[in-house]
Formats: sequence, structure tokens, C-alpha cells
Amino acid sequence: MTDEQLKVQLGTNISNLRKRQGLTQAGLGEKLNYSDKAVSKWERGESAPDILTLVAIAELFEVSVDELLRDPDALPEQSGSVQQAMEQVVQKTLKRKADKRIIVRLSSILVWFVALLCYVVCASAGVSYSWLAFFLAVPADAIVVLSLRSAWRDFRSNRTLISILMWGCLLSIYMFLLMLLKVNVWRLFLLGIPGQAAIWLWFRMFRSNRTTEVKNGQENAEKADS
Repeated sequence: MTDEQLKVQLGTNISNLRKRQGLTQAGLGEKLNYSDKAVSKWERGESAPDILTLVAIAELFEVSVDELLRDPDALPEQSGSVQQAMEQVVQKTLKRKADKRIIVRLSSILVWFVALLCYVVCASAGVSYSWLAFFLAVPADAIVVLSLRSAWRDFRSNRTLISILMWGCLLSIYMFLLMLLKVNVWRLFLLGIPGQAAIWLWFRMFRSNRTTEVKNGQENAEKADS
């Protein structure tokens, strides 16, 4: 089987699954952070998504990657060597993703373990308000997870993590001032409103720039083909 035939099979399967879910090409592209033109080219067999996007498509439609690559007109027991090779690559990719999830969870557990250790030590020593260590663990956990995901160039949850980091810092400052200095500075949380708006606008701009780059790349590819 040639690469072109495999692209056509993949495009047909994506199209069928998309229509079965009642999604438009634009709707599917939005869920995958691609333009509707990119989805259209996949379905026409003119191009193919990368391996990570292929895994994301399979997860979205709740099917295996092998089903995405399978000939829709073939008998169930038929499978080509190309599909088998792709399935092996996908399995390795999924394993790497699973390993990263484990690392993230272990790092989070370590942060909360340190917070618990600080609480136990401080409480045993008679330090007042030692439970405030748990409030500090919230932004600390967000920083650790954000650093790991950014190092792996996985930016899907960065907006949520940055929001947690900002509100966690504000909450920690508020609790420390309230408990230690007996100062109720609830107005401190008002700073989070413009901060949240800035975070939303920043990632909106980032997403718009990415969409523009994808469209420009597609237009350049079309010009090169012509």
C-alpha cells in the first residue's frame, strides 16, 4: 500500500467518524487546534495529521488508531503492514504520554508531601498556623506541573495552570496576612480580575497566531503544489 492510499483511507475514516459525531470540519478543527482547511485536506487525502494529532483524533472519537488507518471497505480480519507499523509507533507514543503523566503525578505528590512534612514538623514544634503550608502547596504544585509540561512542549493546560498559580498566590498571601498580621485584605482578590483577563487575552492571541501560521503554511504548500 502506498502512502497516498493510506492517506485516502485515513481521510475517509476521519470524515465518517466526524459525520457520525455530528461535527463540522470547523468543529473538529477547533477541538484539535487546527483550521477547517487542514481537516478538509486530511479528509480529501491530500495530507495527514502528525502522530500526536492522530492519537488525539482516536481519543476524541473513542476508537483505536488502527481503526483510523484501516481500509473502510476491507474485511475485518484484513490489515496491512503499514497499519501494523503505524500501530507500533502509536503504542510507543502512548507509552511516552503515560510515562509523562506518571512523572507529573509523582511530582505533584512530592510537592504535597513536602507541604505535609512542613506541617508535621512545624505543628510538632508548636508553630502557630503551620497548616498554612498547604496553601503554599497550591501555587508550588502549579509551578512544578507548568514547568514539566512546558519542557515537554505540551501547552494544552497552561492557561488553567497559570490561572491556578495566580489565584493560589493571591490566596496564600491573603491567608498569611489574615492569620499572622490579622489584616483582612479581601480586596487583594480584585487583582485577580484583570490578571485573569490578561491570561485569557494572552492565550487568545497565542491561539490566533498559531491558526494564522497554520493557514499560511497551508497556503504556501498549495502554492508549491501548483
